[in-house]
Amino acid sequence: MPSRFASLLKSIFFMGMVCLSLCLSSCQSTQASGVIHLTLWQGVNPPPNRDVLQKLVDRFNQQNPNIQVESLYVGQGDQQMPKILAAVVGNAAPDMLWFAPMITGQLVELNALRSLDDFHPPVQAELDPALSDTTKFDGKTWSVPFSTNNVGIYYRPSLFKAAGVKDLPKTWSEFRAVAKQLTRDTTGDGKPDQVGMLLPLGKGEWTVFTWLPFMFSGGGEFAASGVNIVNPGAIAALNFWQDLMKDGSAILSQPERGYELDGFLAGKVAMQLSGPWTLGQLQATKVDFGVLPIPVGTQPATVIGGENLFLFKSTPEREQAALKFAEFVMSEPFQTEWAIGTGYLPTNLKSRESQAYQEFRAKQPAVDVFLNQAKFGQSRPIFPGYNRISDNLGRAIEATLLDRATPEAALKSSQQRLDLIFNR
Repeated sequence: MPSRFASLLKSIFFMGMVCLSLCLSSCQSTQASGVIHLTLWQGVNPPPNRDVLQKLVDRFNQQNPNIQVESLYVGQGDQQMPKILAAVVGNAAPDMLWFAPMITGQLVELNALRSLDDFHPPVQAELDPALSDTTKFDGKTWSVPFSTNNVGIYYRPSLFKAAGVKDLPKTWSEFRAVAKQLTRDTTGDGKPDQVGMLLPLGKGEWTVFTWLPFMFSGGGEFAASGVNIVNPGAIAALNFWQDLMKDGSAILSQPERGYELDGFLAGKVAMQLSGPWTLGQLQATKVDFGVLPIPVGTQPATVIGGENLFLFKSTPEREQAALKFAEFVMSEPFQTEWAIGTGYLPTNLKSRESQAYQEFRAKQPAVDVFLNQAKFGQSRPIFPGYNRISDNLGRAIEATLLDRATPEAALKSSQQRLDLIFNR
């Protein structure tokens, strides 16, 4: 037992040293020959989208020779969190961070962020006002919108046609029936080799993020005060996912890898949850695909996602340089190229109206599904305790999908843990 404990301590120490080494090597900005070097941590995925970002960063660097930004991929959201927190606590934070707004409360509590209350560039008037709430916490502004998206359901039209599905499902009951129809034995060996739907397995944020549209559609919500995940919408959404599993018309992804498209691309999965950031990747594969809105439980719904740009406290010179990059990110040229290259929805309204983006929409009508259902979207809360809520929702989803508990029992168990955390 002592040796196992020592091994555990050694592993934790090693991970901490690796993280600190990454922070120290990548986050320290130097100012030599009048050039300010800034670091941007990001988790842009899939890899082709990172290429789009790098191209835009290179353009900024060319246009601003006295400011040089280094963009560093530091993993997906769940992988980034410990690195970010370790960097902040170790006084080795990057200059800028690309991350979902839910982290705002934690970083504010750590006194890590530069407030943007005094940042009012002219381009700010061009931003989608619906995204304003994602930038604020406790009455102050802490970030600027970098990209926005929401969750829909990608499908393979060729598989729909082969299965005789003529109408896209609009309600939960229709979706369940279509998923059954798409689950087929195409080889004649008596076993289904094609399933209707891929559901994400795991407790991480991806699972929670792609499940929330169903909770919202079922009438559930995050209360303005207090935490109650044992609500009718949450129970209904878990029941719906569990029904798909019981029908045999859904399979689970590899743990914490619900974003991977291998089965969808191979024609083994007919439908899969994702967002507009996947458009560029799918376009490059040349496979047929379409997007349908989240089916309706009691009301139309989706979850608003996307990432904001955060600026960490540093020196006045570095902060001013980072603000210049933030203004570049908010601009119409950046947002148009970013949106066309990745599929993310532009945060700049002029970008959405630009000729280049309109031509992109004409070629890729799936974009309109995300644009049209955005008005039904709800955002995740940005207060400091959201990560605890997400973790416990993830536990309940996983327990339900693995048939370890009923939806209500799984949610009640998670609620008990949350009550202990928040009441304490």
